[in-house]
Amino acid sequence: MATIMNQDAITVYKLIVLYMLNRVNFKLTKTQVDDFILEKEYTNYLTLQQVIAELIDTSLIIAKTIRNRTLLSITDEGKNTLSFFKNRLSDAIKDDIDAYLRENSLELRNEVSVLSDYYKSTSGEYEAHLVAKDKELVLVDLKLSVPIEEMAVSICENWTTKNQLIYKYLTEELF
Repeated sequence: MATIMNQDAITVYKLIVLYMLNRVNFKLTKTQVDDFILEKEYTNYLTLQQVIAELIDTSLIIAKTIRNRTLLSITDEGKNTLSFFKNRLSDAIKDDIDAYLRENSLELRNEVSVLSDYYKSTSGEYEAHLVAKDKELVLVDLKLSVPIEEMAVSICENWTTKNQLIYKYLTEELF
């Protein structure tokens, strides 16, 4: 779709982000939002970053950065704003968003349901914190202490691809 060009373009871009975040019952990564909007060519990258920053600054959305991912969620104030102005968002754009979320829901949810982060503890060790969720239910919340940062990084990276196998192993061994 061609770039939306009018004096209210920034408002429309904000409404697109709010509408996306309001249509899911989980957080979306900033990259997921960026990918959709840029793929549809609604606007360019720099404008989109400005829009997201303004939504955060005005407390319409919350951004939480974990390692290299920024998770976005809509606030109650953002939901109220959307309810007042969503008629300014065309049905075609809403249909595009709804179709995208319907087609990619499982993949989008899985991407934000598996979290990993690490930090240096007061003892000098590195702790890898690994979480796997199903919606808001925490399936696994695990901390592993390791002696070197490279191990913690590797554990976090492997958790992304191997969490289901590890969960299955744990439940089978402990049940």
